Amino acid sequence: MEIILCPLVIALLKALLGNKINKWIMSVLSIATLGLVIKVYFEKVAALNSGIWQTLFDKPWFSDSIRFTLGFDGVTYLLLLLTSILTPIVISSVSDNRHKFIIPLILVMQSALNGVFMAKDGLMFYILWELALIPIYFITLLYSHKDAYITTIRFFIFTFLGSLAMLASLIYLYLKTGSTSFSYEALINVQLSLKEAILVGGGFLLAFAVKIPLVPFHIWQADTYTNAPAQGSMMLSGVMLKMALYGLIRWYMPLCGESISYFQPAIMVMAVFGVVYGAIIALKQNDMKRLIAYSSLSHVGLITAGLFSLTLSGFEGGMLQMFTHGINVVGLFFVIEIIEYHYKSRDLSQLGGLAKHHKLFTILYFVVVLGSLAAPLTNGFPGELMLLKSIFDYNSLTGIVAGLTIILCAVYMLRMFQLSMLGESEIVMNKIDTVKLMPLFIISAIVVYIGLNPQSLIDVIHPSIQHIMEDIANSKGVLS
Repeated sequence: MEIILCPLVIALLKALLGNKINKWIMSVLSIATLGLVIKVYFEKVAALNSGIWQTLFDKPWFSDSIRFTLGFDGVTYLLLLLTSILTPIVISSVSDNRHKFIIPLILVMQSALNGVFMAKDGLMFYILWELALIPIYFITLLYSHKDAYITTIRFFIFTFLGSLAMLASLIYLYLKTGSTSFSYEALINVQLSLKEAILVGGGFLLAFAVKIPLVPFHIWQADTYTNAPAQGSMMLSGVMLKMALYGLIRWYMPLCGESISYFQPAIMVMAVFGVVYGAIIALKQNDMKRLIAYSSLSHVGLITAGLFSLTLSGFEGGMLQMFTHGINVVGLFFVIEIIEYHYKSRDLSQLGGLAKHHKLFTILYFVVVLGSLAAPLTNGFPGELMLLKSIFDYNSLTGIVAGLTIILCAVYMLRMFQLSMLGESEIVMNKIDTVKLMPLFIISAIVVYIGLNPQSLIDVIHPSIQHIMEDIANSKGVLS
């Protein structure tokens, strides 16, 4: 419970003290949540080896059938770890004192996201899912460009309608439980006919497809990422879309396993199409944030396809890539924020020659680019290799098409780096304070560490992934 409450307390402190407490102090304070996550991990490490989703907290909310229940396993830990690492980095990127409420909103969002990853009650999962939407709505509405109102409303409507479909599915499952309970254990034991599973699973998939997003549910993404402040783009791409990928693994597949074979071909087509489509569109972008938005669409399409291959390498590669994508995309948006702050532009046609002004920034930027294009010995390589293997095992032609991401991603990432950093330019570089580069040091270190030692994360999630796959197989027969 303290993992949820800690960011709220820090947010309240910032709201009360305002500019009396600066972003660097807030970044340090927000690391407290990371400490709590690691503390719980070491307390539960023995139990985590069993792969069972351990209950940490369980209290009735307003009845015994609707409870505030929180769980913890390797999958939950990895996503809590990601959120706890990225939040201080996002806070440290705030550069405008006029945005006095943006840090409290980021912390409230972190609290809700932590709740989503820990919730073991279906209704609480939905409520926390919706609560995570509220702060990002205000971040994009209050601190975006003046013409971003329509973009923000479109984003809100898309995600809200998808969420209502998920709520309808949860209520239907609730009514089918003999104990009339929203608990995960009760919901997973509901036996559905194929028709029921398709309808209920469709509700879950709509909510998750919008938030991932999958083509054609992606039309809100590029404009929102582009117009939102850097912090909003970081939280949306780095953490929030992981809610939906997590939802596929934790909620959709175990609860509606009967429908997987029905939806699998369509989801694979949408996901792999998104891999290629997002990459091709990214090739032609000059706005750096828009380029990363379409890059993200391509990367999450690959993760989704890997998950729907229903293989161990697909699940483990998908979880590993969720973590590495979060690190890399936040690193890229952080780089873009630094460039835009110093040059008042993120248009590649107006940049160039920046490398000669700040070599350390160039090196850190290039490390993040290498991680994003999945170069060997960087964090993006192991997960992408596992995902491509899983997709190829599902269907060789689909695997070959998905494999185009290797070439296309290298082209648009290196193009972005070349046009922004190399060549000649008349722009005079303002010196970047080394302190401002500390978050990039951290991100670059993670890129290299995971690239050299990916097994450290795979070992954490392996028992939990096996247990989730057993749940799907035992209760629904999908993987048996």
